[in-house]
Amino acid sequence: MERVSSYTRGMTVLKIARMGHPVLLERCRPVADPGAPEIRRLVRDMIETMEDAPGAGLAAPQVHVPLRLFVFRVQPQRSTGAPDDTVIGNTVVINPVVEPLGEERQLRWEGCLSIPGLRAAVPRFLRVRYTGVDCDGRPVTAAVSGFHAGVVQHEYDHLDGILYPMRLTDFSQMGFNDEIARAEELALRLDAIRTEWAGASSRS
Repeated sequence: MERVSSYTRGMTVLKIARMGHPVLLERCRPVADPGAPEIRRLVRDMIETMEDAPGAGLAAPQVHVPLRLFVFRVQPQRSTGAPDDTVIGNTVVINPVVEPLGEERQLRWEGCLSIPGLRAAVPRFLRVRYTGVDCDGRPVTAAVSGFHAGVVQHEYDHLDGILYPMRLTDFSQMGFNDEIARAEELALRLDAIRTEWAGASSRS
C-alpha cells in the first residue's frame, strides 16, 4: 500500500464539498493513469486536507473531483484491536473495488467531513476486502474488519454518490455531535447515581 508522508511544501488544503453540492451525488469516473502528475498532486493535497480537517478518510468527490480514488488512515486510537482491524498510515486506493466477506453487519457511528457537526449509527458489513492500486500502479489489497472496514466502506460509498444518511435504517440514531455527547455524559452520570444507590441499599 502506498503511504504518503505529510509535508507542507507544494501541498494545498482543498475546499471540502458539503452535502447539497451535486458533485457528492455523482458516480465517479475511473482514474485513467494513476501515475499522472496531476493525480499524484491530488493525492498529496487530499492527504493534507484530511489531516488538516482532521479526518480518517477523504474521497476525491469531496474535494470536487469526480474520480474513483480515496485516501484514508487508521490511527491506533481508532482501531478496535482486532487482528484484522489493522492500524495503517496515510494510504491511497485508486480505482477501488470493495466486497463484503459474509453477510454480517454492525452499526457503526460515523461522521463525515461533508456533513459537519452530525453523526449517526450506520449499518456496515463487519468484514470486507478492498483492492485497487496506488500511484505507482502497485496492488493495494487487504481483508479487514472493525474501524478499518467501516472507513473503507464509507469512502467507497462516496465514489458512487452515496452519503451515509442514505444508508440509515433508524434516523433516531442520528444527531448533532454536541447533543449526542451531552446525552452520553448524562447517561454516564445516571449510571453512576444508580450504582451508588444500589450500593447504599445493599449496606442498609
